[in-house]
Amino acid sequence: MGCYKGGMTVAVAVLYRKTARTSFHALVGAQETAADLTSIPVHFAPDAAALERAIRQERAAGRRVLVGWSFYSPEVFEVGQIFRQILGACGRQGVLHVAGGVHASAEPLATLRMGFDLVAIGEGETTWIHLLRALLAGDDPRSVPGLAWEEDGLLRDRGRAETRDLDVYPSFAMAHGRWGAIEITRGCIYACRFCQTPYFFKARFRHRSVESVQDHARYLRRHGQRDVRFLTPTSLSYGADGEEPRLDRVEALLRGVRDAIGPDGRIFFGSFPSEVRPEHVTPEAIRLLRPLVANEALLIGGQSGSQRMLDATRRGHSAASILEAARLAREGGFVPHIDFLFGMPGEEEDDATASRALMQELVRLGAKVHAHTFLPLPGTPLRDAEAGALDPATALHLERLASRGLAYGQWRRQRAVAEQLVQLRRAR
Repeated sequence: MGCYKGGMTVAVAVLYRKTARTSFHALVGAQETAADLTSIPVHFAPDAAALERAIRQERAAGRRVLVGWSFYSPEVFEVGQIFRQILGACGRQGVLHVAGGVHASAEPLATLRMGFDLVAIGEGETTWIHLLRALLAGDDPRSVPGLAWEEDGLLRDRGRAETRDLDVYPSFAMAHGRWGAIEITRGCIYACRFCQTPYFFKARFRHRSVESVQDHARYLRRHGQRDVRFLTPTSLSYGADGEEPRLDRVEALLRGVRDAIGPDGRIFFGSFPSEVRPEHVTPEAIRLLRPLVANEALLIGGQSGSQRMLDATRRGHSAASILEAARLAREGGFVPHIDFLFGMPGEEEDDATASRALMQELVRLGAKVHAHTFLPLPGTPLRDAEAGALDPATALHLERLASRGLAYGQWRRQRAVAEQLVQLRRAR
């Protein structure tokens, strides 16, 4: 990574893919809160060609370019191909490539061996600010907490960066006109064995204040946006410390956002990307949500019709609660969309039969199935499992439901991705 004596001018370029936008909104938004960093040029490159142009432009202007990469585990092969393309076109001179996100945090050494200079581990906002300041000062970026690198075949780091209150940094890069869903909760206490979220952000809830969410909503309205969406692992857990929902705090959030966006604004809550847990769907919750939200669909995380599989993956709810949640949602004026995860480790014929039976009951109620194939995601307790696979009877059942518009999702593609993740693990 060269010598770090004397200050230098710096520019930022990020690969601004759809799945990475939320991450870069947060990182550049944090950068915008630091007065000494606001003059740094930032390029949001939607593809490899735009990223290559940004690097060449800033190097020609005499700036060192910090290139940010953020990706999920299923995207490793695709992003790796883009990264190699950029290296081949631009080389490494005057460029520092830093990878972050859930995959890089779970597999830092493997990510470094893809060719990245540094990996950011854990939450990135504070690390991003300190990294930019180190580059401006000409200091070695390896001095920054939260970053890791490979040295003599071993992983080295300076420890994790400081964890800050969610209100400290915005969800959006407001000065750069970049926005999306408002992150209202980070972390998840449920720690399902197949999910990366609690192992990346820790198994506890941290919530953004109503006042901060209102500020984000007002920003959206000022920029002509009517719709407000939220990012959270479990929407009806907003404001809660434990498993019991705090509907009073959910109501304060939704009414506060309504005040901020006005009567013609639309609130989407409990729809993607803010699903609800089935045991949280109660008559009280439905009565609260229906007059305040615009979404017709209520996305409910069910995952399996087999109680044995729900217990094995530490879902923390019953199979019966999934059906009850769908019934309550339907009676309350929502169309329930139920997440199912097929091909989980240890799944047997009886488990698959139970899931098919539950799906049949759900569609009779007027629900739709959102289908997924199990992925052995790095950083989770099930990372060493085999790739998920649908049994023939379930695959046929899903195809029939899909032909009637009653099932959707990426379960077909995820089978191939699951195999790629297993291949990646074996290569390591």
